[in-house]
Amino acid sequence: MRTNRREFLYHLSLSCGSILLIPACAGNDSEWRFFSNEEARIIIAFAEQIIPSDNDPGATEANVVNFIDKQLTGPYARHRNEYRLGISGIVSSSEAVYNKYFCDLDRDTQRDFMEQMESGKLPEEFWKEINQRTFFNMLLDHSMQGFYGSPRHGGNKNYASYKMMKLDYPHVIGQNRYVSKCATEKLRDT
Repeated sequence: MRTNRREFLYHLSLSCGSILLIPACAGNDSEWRFFSNEEARIIIAFAEQIIPSDNDPGATEANVVNFIDKQLTGPYARHRNEYRLGISGIVSSSEAVYNKYFCDLDRDTQRDFMEQMESGKLPEEFWKEINQRTFFNMLLDHSMQGFYGSPRHGGNKNYASYKMMKLDYPHVIGQNRYVSKCATEKLRDT
């Protein structure tokens, strides 16, 4: 029996489609692209220490964890192994030093833990495969990028940082359909 191209593509799409669905049925019940739910909790707690909520939204409200998670499946894919090793180091160090899970530590103790990590003073046995100071700095950088960057990359939800700094929302080049506040003021002054 001879098959035409349309039938071949139809059957190929059915078989590929079912193959693509297998990972979703494999028991991974995480709501994240890269992180497990527990890993995401650690990143949320860590980022919230870097950019805490006060009168203005913090890392949690700006959805910094979503930014990091999304970037780890794209441009930051090269950092996946570092995140797995670093999160494991955080969990092991927290349990060894404080006898508690990092997310269960109070805010002051979390801050103390992070200061030790930044200084490279956590137990070295948990940081043999990744440098704790390097991982701290990467988490710091990625948290700041998620908070201050463009919302189109997954963070800075509802323009939280722009509102906090009272900045006009940056326009997408080629999509400037609206006059910005700065341009309106210049027009008024002339």
